[in-house]
Amino acid sequence: MSMAADEFERLVIDELDALPDDMVDGIENVAFLVEDRPADGSLSLLGEYNGISLTRRDRYGFGEMPDRIIVYREPLLSICGDESELRDQVHVTLVHEIAHYFGIDDSELHELGWA
Repeated sequence: MSMAADEFERLVIDELDALPDDMVDGIENVAFLVEDRPADGSLSLLGEYNGISLTRRDRYGFGEMPDRIIVYREPLLSICGDESELRDQVHVTLVHEIAHYFGIDDSELHELGWA
């Protein structure tokens, strides 16, 4: 599947906007980004959370850089056959990375069916 970068970014924004309010309420100081691929160039990583989860964080100080949730376009496109499947996978990826922000690790996400 192929999709222009700006169209993909719009899709990610739409999926982020469609998440339930109770999932995104309480998210502070987080930048959501779209990049083509991870730094290592692989297609195996669909998204990434960079930051300190709420369960490990003391509190924000003045002027701290935001945490980041990155959605990787090319890896997602490589595993999806159509836009509907892409939307579903972007949704799962966003939920997965937001869960990391809230302190839910991969093993718990596997148990919940989100990994």
